Amino acid sequence: MIDDRWESMKPSESSSADGSFAKTILNSLSAHVAILDANGVILESNRAWKRFAKSNQIRIRPDTLGINYLEICEQAGNEPSLVAGGIREVITGKREEFAMEYDCHSPDEQRWFYMRVTRTPAPGPMRIVVSHENITALKRAEAALKSQKRHLEEANTALKVLLRQREDDQHEMEKNILDNMQHLVAPVLARLAATRLRDRQKDMLASLEERLSELTRPFMRRLSAIESRLTPQEIEVAALIREGRRSKEIADHLGLSIATVNFHRRNLRRKLDLRNTSTNLRSFLLGLNH
Repeated sequence: MIDDRWESMKPSESSSADGSFAKTILNSLSAHVAILDANGVILESNRAWKRFAKSNQIRIRPDTLGINYLEICEQAGNEPSLVAGGIREVITGKREEFAMEYDCHSPDEQRWFYMRVTRTPAPGPMRIVVSHENITALKRAEAALKSQKRHLEEANTALKVLLRQREDDQHEMEKNILDNMQHLVAPVLARLAATRLRDRQKDMLASLEERLSELTRPFMRRLSAIESRLTPQEIEVAALIREGRRSKEIADHLGLSIATVNFHRRNLRRKLDLRNTSTNLRSFLLGLNH
């Protein structure tokens, strides 16, 4: 019975039913949609388009049918004029579609939209579909991600500074320990070893020296690991730098040119990972081998 009724439906009734269904679909869309003819005249618009145009008094998005949308856009200013040009290119077939993002802020809130213009694929008279989708939530999410990325980059930079400071502090601590060992503890132990000691006292002194050696051994191992990456001449230059010799003095002592000594200095800084130019090379070397 349904098939019979459909087949017997008059053309006007079928067209009316199809049009009503299409309009229902159009009104169910969240995007603001209008259908234009080849001249840019609005033939139909959905409920979202009408509601937005009415509540926001948007001149370039009129809700009145029969209005020429292209003329409205061209009269409205620079960006709407760009929209009119894009729509004309779609109408003439110069491009398949025209799309752009734009802001449409109100006194109460910031809003962004994505506009898309296409030709309908259906046969018959040319029709142009213009849609405006509210992408405010997406733009806010993008802004939040950018802000989060910026905060992470700032935190990463701060962490690198803290780690570098920690390394500098560690080097300073090692330097102080080795300085104290060399200038304060070692002389006392040497004088003590030169005195007449009983066997038990000698054993205690040997034990003390061994414990102190264990304390400084990690620092010396690190120095040995670094020296394994240096050439013999770089090790010689490093030793003279530790003694406080200037480039000219090092050059005279090793029979090299000052340019060669400065070349070795640059290599030492690179191999020791001294990227910060404010870090003194001699202070760093003293912290490794005192």
